[in-house]
Amino acid sequence: MKRITYISRPCQAMSDREVQAISDHCYVRNRENQITGVLLYFCGLFFQTIEGDDGKIERLFAQIRKDMRHKDVLCLKMEAGNIERMFPDWSMKYINLDTSVEELNRPVRILLQSILESHQIIGRYTQPAVLQIINQGLNPLTMPPRKVEKIILFADLVNFSTVSEILDVEDTAAMLNRFLEIASKIISDLGGEVTKFIGDCVMAYFAPELADNAMRACIFILNALREQREEAGEESPMRFLHCGFGLAQGMVIEGNMGSHVKTDYTIIGDAVNTAARLEAMTREVKKPIVLCEKIKNSLGSDWQLISVGRLLLKGKEKAIEVYYLQHELVDDFAEAIETAK
Repeated sequence: MKRITYISRPCQAMSDREVQAISDHCYVRNRENQITGVLLYFCGLFFQTIEGDDGKIERLFAQIRKDMRHKDVLCLKMEAGNIERMFPDWSMKYINLDTSVEELNRPVRILLQSILESHQIIGRYTQPAVLQIINQGLNPLTMPPRKVEKIILFADLVNFSTVSEILDVEDTAAMLNRFLEIASKIISDLGGEVTKFIGDCVMAYFAPELADNAMRACIFILNALREQREEAGEESPMRFLHCGFGLAQGMVIEGNMGSHVKTDYTIIGDAVNTAARLEAMTREVKKPIVLCEKIKNSLGSDWQLISVGRLLLKGKEKAIEVYYLQHELVDDFAEAIETAK
């Protein structure tokens, strides 16, 4: 048997009658499939528990996720195996906590609201991979490390250390946050995942088949930063937004790294180190996008790549073939480097 508890938001305001109609429909369907549970509605939120046969619950929850009447479906807990029904007599009991006046309902409302707010706060500090695991009802701490191939992207502000010395704290934070916001959104929109912020650096990864999207992410970020600079006034910190990128591809270890005090779900491996070293090479070749040969071989589109030759990166024993992207958006990078000196 399996039991899933989740919380979600309706896409638009719903009356008690509308929610009751949903519950009535669920009651008929669930009784036919021997599914039991409870549906709570409060403060514009759904809180539901469904339990029954493993396969039937999985299919039902897949349908629930696709239901266009609600959004932000967050699985709070998934239980399976030798468990007993919590609601054996309820094919789908509906309780509206907004209209009920029982004394117990006030602390229940507060508790459920706190759960949602806590998940929303934690979600802002947690990378998407961990949230996806949680939303499947699994415990990320129990996930074993695995070896996978990834495209690693490092994006780093060119002149952050120098600029932060001349800007006040508020302007420095505003410039950094704008860069991180732009980079994160573009990377996510193109199928990548931001795994961490390291100071003024964004570390992200893409699946191997998304090499062209990884390159597009670099181009789109460069374009967005140029627009920010062009729109910025003479006193705006956004006029300093220039970025370098390093792209590498290879096998990495993905999983939990840390101790009982602090654990990070991340990726480690030679490809990560190579991407970081390639990003540092942007200052030497004076081009904002530098990549390894394996990325070049994974690209499907017609990118104009120029070989720098075989270079020995810091910390590496063997030289590797290094390329940079020739593009109209890279022309002002050399000037940015000189300005930063």
